[in-house]
Parts: sequence; structure tokens; C-alpha cells
Amino acid sequence: MARGVRCFAAIVDGTIAGYGWLSTQPEWIGELQLEIKPGAGEGYVWNCATLVEHRRKGIFRAVLSGISQHARSSGLRRLWIGSVAIPAEKAVGPSGFRPALLFSSWTVGPAHVLTATPALGNDLQLISEARRVLGSLDAPMRLGTSIRRRIEKVH
Repeated sequence: MARGVRCFAAIVDGTIAGYGWLSTQPEWIGELQLEIKPGAGEGYVWNCATLVEHRRKGIFRAVLSGISQHARSSGLRRLWIGSVAIPAEKAVGPSGFRPALLFSSWTVGPAHVLTATPALGNDLQLISEARRVLGSLDAPMRLGTSIRRRIEKVH
């Protein structure tokens, strides 16, 4: 919390049913082996989960809605989120998010392979902005396939 991240939780019958995090500072995306650096007025939604006994009840959608409302009231104008092909991913689009980039990633021994392609049907400006927040100070993230040594980081 001291570094500017906020945790949000959905409570059902007095217990946590799901949660998610919001950060406006750089965060490591371990699955992609990339750092996201939200710009001014932007945030990154990450590490969302729904406890098993509460799945398929709209908890993830409720968490996304709460995070989005808080972000808007805090003056953020854009949120970034990563998603994977799981049933809960169906809540991402209806919650106001549009895909910018599509990723495939896998680990082979100490190497990490990442393929990044633009999402179909998106405007070039959104794709460019996504590449900016995932790139370095010198250049936007490259599209295509890259192979790097896997890095272990803890939030």
C-alpha cells in the first residue's frame, strides 16, 4: 500500500469472495515477463481472483466495476488490464475494457518466449499506447516474438 497500490475485495456473507489490485506505478507482469508503466492518469488492474466457492456468480465483474468506479472518482482516465482465456474473462469486455494486444507466452528451461500481436479491430492509437506502457524509456514494446532469460520478481 505504501507504494501506491490499492486492494479491492468483494465481500459475501462477511467473507472475501474475490479481490483485485489497482496500481498507478510500474508493476511486473510475471506471466509476460514485462513491466507495465502506466502514464499520468492511468492505472493497471492486476492479480484479480475469485475464490472457488464464489465462481460464476458475477464476483469478478463486481470487483472490476468497483475498481473502475474508484479509478474514475480518483481522476484516472484509463485502466489497463491483462486477461487470460478463462471463463471470467467474459466479464472484461462488458466492464468497459477493449483488447489492445494479444499475447502468447511460455517458458522453456531458463528462457521465456513471448509473442505479441495487435488485437484485431482496434485503432492504431490504442495499440500504440499499449506498446508505450509496456516498452522502455527508449522505445515502445516490439511486436512479434522475443526470447529472453526468465526473471523472477516479487511484487
